[in-house]
Amino acid sequence: MSSRSIRRFAAATLVAGTALGAAALPASAQSATRPDGYRSGVVISDVQSDFRGFGDHGNRSLNREWVDVTNTSRHRVNLDGWTLSDRDGHTYTFRHYRLDGRATVRVHTGVGRDTYRDLFQDRRTSVWDRRSDTATLRNDHGRYVDSASWGDRRHRDHDGDHRGDRGGRHGHRH
Repeated sequence: MSSRSIRRFAAATLVAGTALGAAALPASAQSATRPDGYRSGVVISDVQSDFRGFGDHGNRSLNREWVDVTNTSRHRVNLDGWTLSDRDGHTYTFRHYRLDGRATVRVHTGVGRDTYRDLFQDRRTSVWDRRSDTATLRNDHGRYVDSASWGDRRHRDHDGDHRGDRGGRHGHRH
C-alpha cells in the first residue's frame, strides 16, 4: 500500500470514528451542546421585588412584583417543569410553556390570566423580598440555570463568584 493510500485510509477512519463517537454520546451530553433547553441562553433578565404603593397590598400590588425570564438564543425553549424560586423556598413551576427565541416572559406574583408574555403565580402574598433575596431558575431536571440577587446580603454563586449588576431594576447575576 502506498503512503498516499495509507493517509486516505487513516483520514477516512478518523472521520468515521468521529461520527460514530458523536452518535454514541449520552443524551445529556448531546443536549449540553445544543441550544434547545439546557444551555439555551435562558436567563433572569430583570426583577421587580415587593412593589407596594402606599396602602396598596392587594392583587394589583402583587402583580407589580415580577421576574423577567429571557431566552437570548434564536431557538424556542420548552420551559415545562422549570422552576423559579426564592431563598425562602417559594417555588413557581412553569406548566406547558414554550419561550420563543429572543423573547421574554414576565412571571407575576399575583393572580391573573396567563398569556404568551405574562404568567401568574396565583399567590395572595408577596414572594420577592425588597430588602434582600435571590431568584433562582432551574430546568426540568433541577439543574441550576441562572439566578439574580439583590439587597443587603448579596450571595455568591455556586462557584463562589460574585458578578455585577445585570442592568435591571434589581439583581446581580450569578
